[in-house]
Amino acid sequence: MSRPARRRALVSVFRKDGIADLCRRLAKGGFEIISTGGTARHLAQEGIPVTPVEEITGFPEMLGGRVKTLHPLVHGAILFRRDEASHREAASAHGMVPIDLVAVNLYPFADTAARPDARREEIVEMIDIGGPSMVRAAAKNHQAVTVLVDPEDYAPVLAEIEASGDTTADTRQRLAARAFAHCAAYDAQVAAFLSGTAEDGTHWPATFQPFFQRHATLRYGENPHQRAALYRAPAPAPASVVAARVLQGKELSFNNYLDLDAAWLLAGEFEEPVAVVVKHNNPCGVATAPALATAYVHAREADPLSAFGGIVAVNRPVDGETAREMVSTFLEAIVAPGYTDEARTVLAAKRNLRLLDSQGAAPGDGAPTLDFRRVTGGLLLQDFDREPAGAGWKVVSRRTPTSREQAAMAFGWKVARHVRSNAIVYAAPDRTLGIGAGQMSRVDAARIGAFKARTPLQGSALASDAFFPFRDAVDAAAEAGVTAIVQPGGSIRDPEVIAAADEADMALVFTGVRHFRH
Repeated sequence: MSRPARRRALVSVFRKDGIADLCRRLAKGGFEIISTGGTARHLAQEGIPVTPVEEITGFPEMLGGRVKTLHPLVHGAILFRRDEASHREAASAHGMVPIDLVAVNLYPFADTAARPDARREEIVEMIDIGGPSMVRAAAKNHQAVTVLVDPEDYAPVLAEIEASGDTTADTRQRLAARAFAHCAAYDAQVAAFLSGTAEDGTHWPATFQPFFQRHATLRYGENPHQRAALYRAPAPAPASVVAARVLQGKELSFNNYLDLDAAWLLAGEFEEPVAVVVKHNNPCGVATAPALATAYVHAREADPLSAFGGIVAVNRPVDGETAREMVSTFLEAIVAPGYTDEARTVLAAKRNLRLLDSQGAAPGDGAPTLDFRRVTGGLLLQDFDREPAGAGWKVVSRRTPTSREQAAMAFGWKVARHVRSNAIVYAAPDRTLGIGAGQMSRVDAARIGAFKARTPLQGSALASDAFFPFRDAVDAAAEAGVTAIVQPGGSIRDPEVIAAADEADMALVFTGVRHFRH
């Protein structure tokens, strides 16, 4: 069926980028542009002929802009089937001119809701009604209507229209799928906000609707026979590996992203300059120092064998001296809040080394609020593991820890939260000395951590992510030279564990907080 000579495009966008060029070229191709409010004013200022929607409907915008396009002469013109005689007759009888293209993007609800100073009334006004209605109508009738919700689609759609006079059926179906996904994500954001502000204080919504957009197709998953892709949140935190800018190197892999995220989150635990080396999703070395280069060297030397082929995160821009230390070891990837020009020059010599730049965003600003994991047939959802406010440490041994021991325990405790359970971290006040990760028994983790240490553990502290079920790990730590232990406590055998610490003249502290990481 041939297209009518008179064609219309309905345009109503909050994001104005690219809209003037789209409408200018559509008008040149014979489209009449109809639009609403701010979009119509923007196009008029750009010298583009535009017909206000109220001239089509004969009904003014009202209720503070809540009602603009909710009218049969808009939705009927979008929805009527061009291949159905009764639809064409009804449209003609009511003076409906077909709307063949709809370009709409929605009010910035999520951005508004995320603002700390946003009032609830302001957030509610960002719940778009007319926009999703037009998008859904156009997407439903994609057999005849092209729907655009993303400015990135403007150029390819224009290219098709200018080449052949219309978009293809495949393009319209693909854009319709994107439009419905766009509306679904928007609705999920609104539902999450309203669930979180329910007057009854309910913490968990009745339905959980995560939404992510495909950002990249990866070479493969954890193993070459597994397919994989990276999806990103609609508005990822600026301080996140997904939002970071990739400056150089090979394509990032599935495992690279997992390790980069683990390293970046751990780096966010520290205010002072820190370097974190991660391998297989576990830290193998963490260190702080006034100079970033020194911190990196100490982190690397904590376990140089494991650091080979590792992932590094730092919380300061990488300078030339740090970069020279980094290129002396084979690394897979580095994430940092920036790089000096000298560092970029030095690191460029390693062409396959992936560099990620958070562009000044600090790693501590990117921690998620929720953690969810897939299980067969469902999803597990929990709060992200943070140290609870008001958590206090309690000395339960006869001996009180020295200030140095307290600093070492605090350092190890920060790291232990990011080590797979069962987790044991041997630490000095400024670095890890040995890490036992992911063992089925805690005493084995303690023995492995001591084995991994490259320097004597005399005078070091031990941090355990959960309580000791027996005294054996304390005895093993004492034998290695540990003088202070920090652990949650809470075992029925706590008295035996405390006795073992006292026998070894150890300082023992209970935190009352467990940090399992499965």
